[in-house]
Order: sequence, then C-alpha cells, then structure tokens
Amino acid sequence: MHLLLVHSLIFSFGLARAAITAYGPHVQSPLGTTTAASASYTGAASYDQTILNAPAPPNPPPPTQFNVELQTGNNVPELSIQQEGSFFGFSIEFSVTTQVLGLNSSFLQVPFLNLMANLRQRGGSVKVRVGGNTQETATFVASTPDGAALEKDYGRSSNPTATPPLVFTSEIIKMMAEISALTDVYWYMGVPFNDTQHWRLQIAEVGEAMLGKYLIGLQAGNEPDLYSRHGHRPDSYGPQDYKDEFGLLIDAMNADSNIPNKNLLIGPNLAGVWSPTDIWQTGFATDFNQNLAALGVERYPTDNCYALFGIGTPRYGQDMFPSFLTHQSGIDIVNEFPGAPAYAQSVGKPFIMSETNTASCGGFPGLSDSFGAALWGIDYALQLAYSNFSTVLFHVGGQDVHYNPFTPPVTNQSTFHQWTIGPAYYSALVVAEALGSSNTAQVLDLQANGGNDYTPGYAIYENGQPVRVALTNFITDPSGNSDYAANISIGGTVPAQVQVKYLLADSVSQIYNFTWAGQTFGGPFTSDGRLVGTLDIQTIPCDQVNNVCQVKVPAPGFALVFLTDNALSESDQSPTMTFSTTTYTNHHGPTVTIDSSVLATSNGEKGLADALAGTSQGRQMSSALGFAQALPSLVAVMAGAVMVGRLALVR
Repeated sequence: MHLLLVHSLIFSFGLARAAITAYGPHVQSPLGTTTAASASYTGAASYDQTILNAPAPPNPPPPTQFNVELQTGNNVPELSIQQEGSFFGFSIEFSVTTQVLGLNSSFLQVPFLNLMANLRQRGGSVKVRVGGNTQETATFVASTPDGAALEKDYGRSSNPTATPPLVFTSEIIKMMAEISALTDVYWYMGVPFNDTQHWRLQIAEVGEAMLGKYLIGLQAGNEPDLYSRHGHRPDSYGPQDYKDEFGLLIDAMNADSNIPNKNLLIGPNLAGVWSPTDIWQTGFATDFNQNLAALGVERYPTDNCYALFGIGTPRYGQDMFPSFLTHQSGIDIVNEFPGAPAYAQSVGKPFIMSETNTASCGGFPGLSDSFGAALWGIDYALQLAYSNFSTVLFHVGGQDVHYNPFTPPVTNQSTFHQWTIGPAYYSALVVAEALGSSNTAQVLDLQANGGNDYTPGYAIYENGQPVRVALTNFITDPSGNSDYAANISIGGTVPAQVQVKYLLADSVSQIYNFTWAGQTFGGPFTSDGRLVGTLDIQTIPCDQVNNVCQVKVPAPGFALVFLTDNALSESDQSPTMTFSTTTYTNHHGPTVTIDSSVLATSNGEKGLADALAGTSQGRQMSSALGFAQALPSLVAVMAGAVMVGRLALVR
C-alpha cells in the first residue's frame, strides 16, 4: 500500500519553499523552541536511574571452555519449526499509539520509522500489535471535538491498572497504513470485547479496508480469564462462556458485508488463570478453525502490581534480578504451556505470545531497563522459537513503565535525538539478525556447556545446515575469570573463519549505552532510532585441521556467530538507508527547496521500500539521488511533520 495522500499533502504546503510546523505529542498546537535542558530526567518510570547490584558469579563457577558440536543434514533432531525473521515484534498499548506511532497520518514519529526499518532490514518485516487492556473499551468515532485521532476518558477508568476508555478515528488506522508502506510493518489489532450484545466492528471494517494485507490478526478478548476478577463478567464466567461469546462475534462478523476477511481472529489470549487446555476442551480451536488466524496467549514471568496498586505480592527488583539471569527463566515460561504449540500445529494454526515483558504492572526499576533484561529477552525469545511459538510481542506502555523497548520524550519537545531505547529493542535487533530474513530458520537449544544455566547457546539452521550460533553469558565478572570460550565444530569441516557480533555492557545491571557490534542507541533522550558509532564485526580464524572455531564470550555478554558470509549478509543485507531530516523551530526557517515542476510530475511511489527517516539538523537533499528517490522520503517526513535533508548511509 502506498501513501494515498501524497499529492494533497504536498500541494497543501505551498510548493516552492515549504515550511512545516512540528506539533507536540499530545495536542495539535505548534511547538516552540526547546533546549537540551528540557530533556533532563523528570521522574517518570521510563527514565528511572535505579541501578541494581549485579549478582555475584555463581559458585561453583561453570566451565569456561566447552565444545559445541553441530550436526548437518536433513535429519538434525529437535529443530524447531521454520521461523520468520519478524519473530520478535512489539505490542503497543492502544492508549499510547499517538505518542509512539504519531499524532495522525500527517505526523508520523520519525524515530519509530527508523526503529522499524532497522528490523525490516535484518528480518525482512516487522510485526506490531496495537491493543492491550485499552482495546477492550475502544470506540471508533467519525471525529473528536478537538480533532485528535485518539482521546481518553480518565473519569471512566477501570481495572486495577486504571485503564481509561478510548475513542479513536480512522486517522489511527490510516497512520498505521502509512507506516506499513514505509517499513513493512504488519499489524495485529483487537475487536472490543466489553459489550457482546452490541459489537463495535468498525475497527475490523476500517482496518481491513485501509491496511489490506498488512492486517494479519484481530484479537478477540484481551485476557478473558481475568474478566471476572476485574468486574467485567460474573464470577462464574469460564472458558465455555468465552467460547460462546467468541461465537457471537463470528456471527456478527459473518453478517457484516464490510468485513470481507472473516478468518483473522486470534484467541484465547489468556493471562494464566485458565490454561489453554481448558479452552481446547470446549472445542474452540476446531469449531472456529476457519475463522482463526492464530492461537494466542499472553504471559509475564512475574508482576510488580503491589508497588503500583497495592494488590498481589510485594516483590523487589533486587530480589528478582537473579531469576532473570538464567536459561531456566525462559524454559519456565514455556513450561506453562505444555503441549500447546503442538496442539496449535495439529489444527493448522500458529501459536503466538501476543503480549509479554519482564513483569506486568510496569516492570521493575533497575531490572527491566538493564543489560541483564536485554540478555534475558534474547534467550527467552529464542527459547520460544525453539519451542515452536511463531511470534513473540514485547509490550510497550507509556511513561510510567520501566520495560519499554522504546519511549518517546516525556514532554513536548522539538529537540533532536530525543527517544530513549530500552534493552528489549536491543534484544529484538539481535533476534532478527539471529533468525535472518530467509524465513526458513530453525532453532536448536544446544544445552550448551552441559546445560549450564548461565551460558546458554542456540544454533540456527537453514535447509539442514547450521548458519549462526547464539551464545550468552549471564555472569558479571570484571576480573575476566568468568569469560568463556566455545569451541564450535561442524560435521564435515569448519570454514576458514567466522564473523562475530557482540552485544556488550560492563555489567548486567548497567542501564543504557549497550553496544551491538560497536554501535549503540545511547542513553535517555538521545536517540532518533538509528544506531550510532563504528560498526565492529570481528573476524575469528578457525582451525580447519582440528575442525574447530573458538569463540570467546565475555562476562557479561552475547555473541552471534555467523558461520558463512551469506549468513551475515542475509541478516544485515546492506547499509540501512536513512533520511536525515530537520524540524521547523523558531530558530530555523524553511529548510528545503523543491522544484515545483518536478514535484508536479512525480508519481510519489519510487524508493518507499528502503526509505528511512531521521531527525538530524541542517542537511540539504542530495541531488545525485534525483527527486524520484527523494519524494517518498519527503512523504515520510511530511507524515512526521519534518523536512527531508541529506541521505545518510548508516548500518
């Protein structure tokens, strides 16, 4: 899908020397000039500076040298199903879409485009869910009184998490369509499930019409096993009741001629009170098979609800930290769904983790935003892939959570490089590279180092051949005594050399400024969604006589080993094309000159697939690329209320 409003947007700006006003993230009023000082820490949870103590190295320590023997051929045992490079995606709370995605279809968040394009470059596409608790009460309206695309009614908040009802317009979905045209994002949305007598199906109607192939699922019910606890259903509400309501939804959709695709529903989306087996026993997946796109669940390994709402069990990040720094953590989550992925395969459906993160109710300060959480996210995601889940979506909340993969600035600002990138985004980037873009990757848990909990490893296979190895070291030990060496051997013979990318920080308790292959998204309020720094891919020679490649992994750290040149190029195919851009502020007047005759004859469709926006200041467009390349970039930044500057090539 291409941006349909290209020409109307362009001509509305006055062509020859266009100036564009940048609008703030909450209301449609022009921004004034701000300074870097306005981006200082404000006390919001997303920027909490708490640093925990890293756990001491285990005693006895794990072996610091071990063998990794990789089989080859079509009969390698215990390989996962084939996985897509878009396996690791995001779940964005509906109520914060206008902060994360953009204000509307005329103002996209440029850093978000960059973040999605980074992943598209590595995994081929990206999956994003817009939903959560706030999807349940969302109501589609033709317009809002002040013209906003989304509004919240805080006076009618419900649930222990104080979820406000929402009203939204088609601008939300139009905005999603434009993001898809630029960055190949595929979307999950949710049908409101709070009133099963009067279904509000507009989100499905408009979603299918505007998103087309980019709408890949409609969640029906968000954590229905919590409905009775939250006062949304009677105490007797159970799995059969949910199935019956799901059937009513199908009847309503079948009767709606504005919903041509009837097979996009996802359920049961359980939180953990009911088991999937409770739902399977009702005949849910077989009776509704033709209407289901996937079977989904949601799960957090723990919660921090007592700290925020005074409910549940008091938990403290420092106490919880060690449990996240083990291979067993991901295994334990998978073990909560015995047989579920296999059952999903038996009925021909993917099994997805449609919402997760470190801890519900916002996570833990110092834990959810730590380097340890990045390592945990990688191991957890790869364990899900190995266990035949088909997708995992890490949740994005507002300013009051600690676990965000990425967070827009806390206040209305027009400063440059103003997003904060969290550990889960680094995890997503790594997993996208580990799985690559072939969509044939199969994952194997190596039970590395004798199954040691602190040094897990995975092999990624394509067409029966090992192509990458993922190695984690959860231990923090500045002495170097806990660094380990993995001796990788391959059936047949090893290559002459392998290439390695490292995810590094000084400690598992470090927050911000992690490096992936020498590059980083920096600290709070510093990122426009592009990696900065010099790319560092290490080449390690192998011993072909003894059939071994020795790869060292520091404590703490993660290594992604590329066994072939093709494996590296597939995971990160070329330098990421980015558009440097400028905003209009009180200090800067119009920044781009466009030949109106060229503009009038351009079709606005070339170059969209690789366009990536940015927010650096004071650049001129490169005439060498020609306007056919530049126009879709202009569309992208017009949609983000910023102007195109010089093209930059950044990995």
